[in-house]
Amino acid sequence: MTDQVIRIRQIVGWAALAVILAIGAAQSAATLKEARPALSSDTQTAEQLFADAPDGVDPVVTGPVSAAFKQRQDAAGCDSAVWPNIPTACYPD
Repeated sequence: MTDQVIRIRQIVGWAALAVILAIGAAQSAATLKEARPALSSDTQTAEQLFADAPDGVDPVVTGPVSAAFKQRQDAAGCDSAVWPNIPTACYPD
């Protein structure tokens, strides 16, 4: 009789742990979904433009660029942008 009670307690304990873990995973997934801001459909993000680069694309241009492009980058805040929230103005045309 005692062995059966111990076995039932173990099963109930593991089931409770599984339920708690499932609830935690669902909460985490819901938080991640809500964290992404809604974007208008006509605006492409850097993540959409460079979908084949899952780790991101460095917006730093190593070649010569025009002064107008440098001003556009400064105005868009490209130095402090973090993937995937990099304005498309940071990339050359």
